[in-house]
Amino acid sequence: MTSFIGTYDCKADAKGRIMIPVALKNQMVPILNEGFVIKRSVFRNCLELYPMAEWNQLMQQMNRKNRFRKKNNDFIRRFTAGVKLVEIDATGRLLIPKNLMSVAGIEKEVVLSSAINIVEIWDKDRYEEVLEETAADFADLAEEVMGDDGDDLS
Repeated sequence: MTSFIGTYDCKADAKGRIMIPVALKNQMVPILNEGFVIKRSVFRNCLELYPMAEWNQLMQQMNRKNRFRKKNNDFIRRFTAGVKLVEIDATGRLLIPKNLMSVAGIEKEVVLSSAINIVEIWDKDRYEEVLEETAADFADLAEEVMGDDGDDLS
């Protein structure tokens, strides 16, 4: 499994290209030639960049869904809507398709945020708003998500 570390500020040019920061690009070196998939996020107005191996693993999981259930087909259709194959070019730039830039509200200031095995791509202002929204409840969220569900021996 690929694992990324860090949050990086960068800028998008008029064509939607962003320069991947060196520290992040260095983490991607082993997988650069495999390519990436970019898609809209399910839960937030941002984009998600999947290394191809991670995407293929997710698609295998989705392919096990029963296609004779309408909700499964509806989910797969919506989840894969707007999905694009992308590459990081020799100079370290990622071209974000215009329609996805619009979906995420990305104009110029961009944040690339590692989310374990994918990279989230945010408009900087939206990213800061989401961090602020969730700051107050983060301790409760951390306990709920990561807290031990087993017997407490203390």
